[in-house]
Amino acid sequence: MALLLNFTETWIAAAGNLPSCNQLASSKWFTDNKIYYLAPQNCYRGMYKSKRFISSQPLRCQKMYVPGFGEASPEAKAAMNLQNFFNYVAVRIVLAQLESYNPEAYEELMEFVNSHSLNDSEEFCKQLMRESPSHKKLALRILEVRSAYTKRDFEWENLEKLSFKMVDEANTRLMRDYVLETSHIDDAK
Repeated sequence: MALLLNFTETWIAAAGNLPSCNQLASSKWFTDNKIYYLAPQNCYRGMYKSKRFISSQPLRCQKMYVPGFGEASPEAKAAMNLQNFFNYVAVRIVLAQLESYNPEAYEELMEFVNSHSLNDSEEFCKQLMRESPSHKKLALRILEVRSAYTKRDFEWENLEKLSFKMVDEANTRLMRDYVLETSHIDDAK
């Protein structure tokens, strides 16, 4: 059961009379320029099903509603982009391996890479498998390397730290530049 919490008026509505997530973004709920959060009911400690009771205890969890992602969540979209990236990395690794010990296979794979897009990893591997028996072996090698790299070599913790750092630095830089532009402060002191 989900709850809709309006922080500006501090009221909570029971899930029975809430619109769906798709209806929420395009309905009157967002026309008053207030921020609403959707969260499971068990996130609100001490809350009853009654609409009249409002807990004074702080929220334990909350998630922002993110419109415009259709059937997938932002995390699912990011995972798909990472899968395409891991496929690209695997192709580069296999090409580097083949270059030194199998120049013929290297040339075959390079020709295929030059004529097919790496933007969609599924389609790329599907077409590579169906090209010829030798290409099928290359595709299976790419799938193997992609899986191994994802599970063993990619530094997930480093990705998280770098993502936080980059977003914070970009936000700070953009806000600082905006303040400098709008305040008309001379930097030549």
